Amino acid sequence: MPSLITFLKENLKTSFWVSIAGFIMSYFIWRGCCESISSLVSIAFFTASLWLALWLGNAYVSNLLDYFFSWERQTIVRLVAGLVGMVVYTLSAVYSLVFLFQTVLGFHLGDSMEETYYITIVITLIITLFMTGRLFFANWLKAAVDAERLKKENVEAQYNNLKNQVNPHFLFNSLNALTNLVYQDQDKAVKFIKQLSEVYRFVLASRDKEVVALEEEIHFLDSYVFLQQIRFGDKLKISIELPELKCLVAPLALQMLVENAIKHNEVSEDYPLTIRIYNRDKKIIIENSLRRKPVLAEDSQGLGLENIKKRYEFLSEHKVEVKEADGKFVVAIPQIEIV
Repeated sequence: MPSLITFLKENLKTSFWVSIAGFIMSYFIWRGCCESISSLVSIAFFTASLWLALWLGNAYVSNLLDYFFSWERQTIVRLVAGLVGMVVYTLSAVYSLVFLFQTVLGFHLGDSMEETYYITIVITLIITLFMTGRLFFANWLKAAVDAERLKKENVEAQYNNLKNQVNPHFLFNSLNALTNLVYQDQDKAVKFIKQLSEVYRFVLASRDKEVVALEEEIHFLDSYVFLQQIRFGDKLKISIELPELKCLVAPLALQMLVENAIKHNEVSEDYPLTIRIYNRDKKIIIENSLRRKPVLAEDSQGLGLENIKKRYEFLSEHKVEVKEADGKFVVAIPQIEIV
């Protein structure tokens, strides 16, 4: 929640100039209506306080509402809350200042100021309506642009997912493992071919989807893991601990994170790669032991993880979390509720 003290500190310069503007306006507009210098000072001080309260107060109310209501996800609610909140604040601020100056402090503002209250209220409300409307259209336009951009990024991510699966290295490694299996274990070779076809079936079936059921993703991941374990054997240990968890995920997200772990870490008898996938605090955690290979030029862009982050910016209000700790690389992706 935005702090009032922090807000005032950040707007200290604005406060000063708004106060000066209030004093100057009083001198030029009400100088002839004042009976003495003291009454002019009173009116000037009141006007400066009024300007300051309305200018900074409405700005703070707007910031406060932005904290509780998102323009992107609660556009109409934020619009209505902005109009109601600023109107209520404006009226409360004006009448509170009048009461404070005349009743509590005993300042004589003069009869001519009564009309000024109403003019101030009307002008402030007009400005409030204008600024709130401007914010509405600006955020509506931003949301439309972001939606289009994220749609494009989603398409690019899907394309990269498909491209990554059908790259020559993946095909070469799979076919090489299959060649060895044909001579060693024909039954396992048949199963390998079926699992390979399952991988490509899911890739093609999910390329136009924004989300898929977690159970579908796990079924696909099982096929992918089977292929990799044929290749690496006991050097690759993968544990999937998501019993009966019902939610949605971005398609291929879990597979891409497993693939990244295999691609960027050593997988050997001396240093087996351990990957664990489990659920915690409404997040799916993908955790792997960390022993990095030398960075290859083709891997330096980190497209897989970046694509997942960008897709989840579109799909969820919660971000993908990435961290390294205690010799482990951990990625937490939000669970998307089934509506």
